[in-house]
Amino acid sequence: MASALISLIIGGVFTLLVGAITRMHDAAVLARHSGQVLTSANGLERLVIDLETGQRGYVITHNPAFLQPWTAARESIPKKAADLRRLTAAHHPDQAEWAGQITRDAQSYITNYSEPLVKAAQVDPNIALTRIESGEGKQRVDQIRAEFQKFVRTEQDLAAERDAGARAAARRAVVVAVGGTGASILLIVAFGGYLTRGVVRPIRRTSRMAGEVARGDLTVRVPETGKAEIGDLERSFNSMAGSLERNRTELTTSRTRIVTAGDAARRRIERDLHDGTQQRLVTLSLELRMIAADIPEEHKTLKSRLTLAVGEMRDIVRELREISRGIHPAILTKGGLAPALAALARRSTVPVDVRTNADWKVSEQIEVAVYYIVSEALTNAAKHAKASQVWIELDVDGTDVRLSIRDDGVGGADTTHGSGLIGLQDRVEALGGEVKVISPANAGTTLLVRIPTVSG
Repeated sequence: MASALISLIIGGVFTLLVGAITRMHDAAVLARHSGQVLTSANGLERLVIDLETGQRGYVITHNPAFLQPWTAARESIPKKAADLRRLTAAHHPDQAEWAGQITRDAQSYITNYSEPLVKAAQVDPNIALTRIESGEGKQRVDQIRAEFQKFVRTEQDLAAERDAGARAAARRAVVVAVGGTGASILLIVAFGGYLTRGVVRPIRRTSRMAGEVARGDLTVRVPETGKAEIGDLERSFNSMAGSLERNRTELTTSRTRIVTAGDAARRRIERDLHDGTQQRLVTLSLELRMIAADIPEEHKTLKSRLTLAVGEMRDIVRELREISRGIHPAILTKGGLAPALAALARRSTVPVDVRTNADWKVSEQIEVAVYYIVSEALTNAAKHAKASQVWIELDVDGTDVRLSIRDDGVGGADTTHGSGLIGLQDRVEALGGEVKVISPANAGTTLLVRIPTVSG
């Protein structure tokens, strides 16, 4: 209803303004037309004066130079007279009739007096001079000029009347605009207050809550105080936030279970390899070495082949030990996080500077996550970043585990490609942490990890 009322007022004001502006435009057009009529009349009057001046000068002085302005005026008067009649005929019939009379008098003056006078002066100057001295020509010119003056005064009165009409229309337009604008402003302010209270504030509140949800806080809810569609929006938002919170909780719990199960399986496989397969291979290698030692010297070929087999067995044990370390680092379980990181640094093909401040005991899940993050980062620094140095800083306190890994490589790392960092990010997020990669081109790569923990 408020919108319809505002539209009605604005439409009425607009209609009145259009009418006032149309009248102003018409008055302005008429005023401009009066100016053109006055200009045309003044021009025609000057031509009549030029005509009279030229013929008089020629008759008195017999100088042909005076015939030049006379000839120009005589040739221009018909066109000027036609323009004046055309201009007056468009808007004012009385003025058009008067203009026709003036132009007929001017043409009569040319035909019946001016041209015969010039021809007489060319034949007998004395006769022409006598006609001028009689004053006939001056009387006719004065009569024509008097008609021009009356015509001009009438046109000026018309112009003044039209100007007054334009000013009155402008005043009405101003009054209509001010009144309509004032009424519209009052309604708009009232309507704006209603919209702010009933629509804008709830939407802004919901927008702020949506921003909190986008930043990860799924516990926020908006008061369901709105009406109609706004209330539906608030209820839908709360329902969405509750659903997202439940889904995130389930996802986090599921990822934690998966990571825990995976780590347990990796530990079991590493233990089985170390205590089972690896020990059996070591025992078999010792047995083969003893058999090789017992073979007589005359069987050199057999002894050589058996020695080679013992070497192959030793290489297999070494490779199996490396595979076992990749599945789950035994040193992490036996010695803790700091020695495990030191071991990674020693095995790295890129020089590594490790600094740790691990004053707090953390869970095994966090230690495993940190270990694999460092291992993956060192592999990337050597394989992809072409780094010459890596710096590792680990800070553990009662609240968080903070890990920083920085290299001086080529940079430009993209976490959206490859599964290494993505898998590590999943592991960290399952523990409630976050991973940030800073890798501008040609400026090295920095990996920042934060995992919340509880002091032990």
